[in-house]
Amino acid sequence: MSSRGPKQSMTELKLRRLMEHNQRLREDLARPRIRVSEASASLIRYCKTTTDHLIPSVWGPVSKAEDPYAPPAQGCSCILM
Repeated sequence: MSSRGPKQSMTELKLRRLMEHNQRLREDLARPRIRVSEASASLIRYCKTTTDHLIPSVWGPVSKAEDPYAPPAQGCSCILM
């Protein structure tokens, strides 16, 4: 009779794992999807309209005020004691 307990718990464990896997598959199925052509068009539109400060050959030179990658201004207004 004691050998039946572990078998039953193994079966329950397998069932629980299958149920969890089934739930993940259902969540994946419910995820919203778009067509590849729509995603590609959206990506192309984004790349054409969003300036990239790291590619000045495409977008032209960027002023220091607009460039988030520019080093901070020279000089420091710090006071040393």
